[in-house]
Amino acid sequence: MALTAGIVGLPNVGKSTLFNAITNAQVEAANYPFATIDPNVGVVEVPDYRLDELTKIFNPKKTIPTTFEFTDIAGLVKGASRGEGLGNKFLANIRETDAICEVVRCFRDKDITHVDGDVDPVRDVETINLELIFADLETVEKRIGKIEKKAKSGDKEAKAEMDVLTPLKETLEAGKPARVMTFSKEDMDIVKQYTLLTMKPLIYVANLGEEDLENPESNPYYVALKDYATKENCDVVPICAKIESELVGLDKEEKQMFLDDLGIDESGLDKLIKEAYALLGLNTFFTVGADEVRAWTFKKGMLAPEMAGIIHTDFQKGFIKAETYSYDDLIEYGSEHALREAGKIRQEGKQYVGHDGDIMFFKFNV
Repeated sequence: MALTAGIVGLPNVGKSTLFNAITNAQVEAANYPFATIDPNVGVVEVPDYRLDELTKIFNPKKTIPTTFEFTDIAGLVKGASRGEGLGNKFLANIRETDAICEVVRCFRDKDITHVDGDVDPVRDVETINLELIFADLETVEKRIGKIEKKAKSGDKEAKAEMDVLTPLKETLEAGKPARVMTFSKEDMDIVKQYTLLTMKPLIYVANLGEEDLENPESNPYYVALKDYATKENCDVVPICAKIESELVGLDKEEKQMFLDDLGIDESGLDKLIKEAYALLGLNTFFTVGADEVRAWTFKKGMLAPEMAGIIHTDFQKGFIKAETYSYDDLIEYGSEHALREAGKIRQEGKQYVGHDGDIMFFKFNV
C-alpha cells in the first residue's frame, strides 16, 4: 500500500526536525527558509500493540510490522500559488501525496526566527491553506475555460461537469477548501479528475514546547489552532518535535521511562502515525506462523482477494478462500486450536469484506 502523507509547513516551524525524528533520516534542518529543497521520503513502522501479543503467542523467527510513508516537502511562503519561493515545486510535490500533515508552530523560542516575525498559528494555517485554495481555483478556472462553450451548446457531459465546477469555484472563491463540500458518488468521480489539493484529508500538527506537552490546553496557541481546526472538522495532534528527535534511538523501555518522566503515555509521533493511517482509511490484517508474524496494510472496504493481492499478485489471481479469525477472538480463546474447537475460524470467499484485526491464511491455486 504505497500511500503517503506529505509534511508541510512554513519555514522554521520544526517540520524538518519532525521528519528527522520520524525516519531517523538526516535531512537538513537549518534555521533558514528553503533548507529542505528536495522532498525526502521516509518509511515508518505503524505502532500496533497487537503485533507484540501475536509474537508472544506464536513465538515466530521474525516479526514484521506494517509501514507508512511520510514525505517531507519544501517549506512554502506567501505567493507559492504564483510560483514565489519554491512554490511550483511545493505544489507539484504535495499533489503527489494522499494526505497532508500541516506542521504549525505553537512553541516560543527567540533563537528561532519566524518567517512573519511572531508566532500566530491561525495566521500561519491560513497562509498555507489560501495558497492551496488559490492553486485549486486556478485548476478549476482552467477547466471551466475548456468546457464552458460545450456545456452551453448542450453537451450533456460538459453540462454535468459544469454543474460540479460552478459551486466548486464559488466555494474556493469564498476562501473555503473543497473538502467542506458534499458530493454525490457521480460528482466525486468528476472531482477526482482534478486532483485538488484542498480535497486531500488534513491533520494539523501543533509543534509545542516541552513545557506544554503534559497539558497542551495550557498553551493559548494550541487552543487557537484547535478551535480553528474544529470548524474545519480536522484533528490536531500535539507534538514536540525536539523531544521526538531525542526519543529516536532509544529502546522501548528507555522510551517509556522518558515518556513517563514527561507525564505522557504515548509519543507524539506514534499518535501522528496512527492519525495519518486512520485519516487515509487504512486498516491492518495479520498473517501468523512459526516463521513469521506480519502486519499488512489494507484499505477499508477491500475484499479478501484484494487483500491477498497485497501479499502477492498470484494470491489474488488464484484466490480460493481465506481461513479467517479475529485478533480479539484469539486473545479471548488463547490459541488457534481453541478457536477451531469453538468454531471461530471461518472460511471466507471472494465477496468477504476485510475487517481491522483479521488474521488470515489465504488458499490459492495458480
